[in-house]
Amino acid sequence: MRSIGNFLWFIFGGFFMGLAWWFFGILAFITIIGIPWGKACFVIGQFTFLPFGREAVSRNVLNQKDDIGTGVLGFIGNVIWFIFAGAWLAIGHIISALACFVTIIGIPFGIQHLKLAGISLAPIGKTIVSK
Repeated sequence: MRSIGNFLWFIFGGFFMGLAWWFFGILAFITIIGIPWGKACFVIGQFTFLPFGREAVSRNVLNQKDDIGTGVLGFIGNVIWFIFAGAWLAIGHIISALACFVTIIGIPFGIQHLKLAGISLAPIGKTIVSK
């Protein structure tokens, strides 16, 4: 079932949003300072191409740490990300979700786009794991 979901996702919108993530990754790599964001863009872009069977979780959940979030530097990084790329990717995912919600078959894909919109707002501190 995952394979069918990933195939349909890739054909009907996942390809374009994955390319958008990779586009912002390339832009981040052009600036030397943006390399960490660029690396994250390529990981999340790959996740965007084939999301079913995997999920994005906080790194703190994996490490079982009691600290809150990614700290001050992670917060600052997420704010910078939001200003330059996160808002645009979130808008793209929301528009794609609305297009998917038009049909009954597209509802699971729309839900996945909304999850990806949330990730695109603050990706620092997230990692992709298999379910």
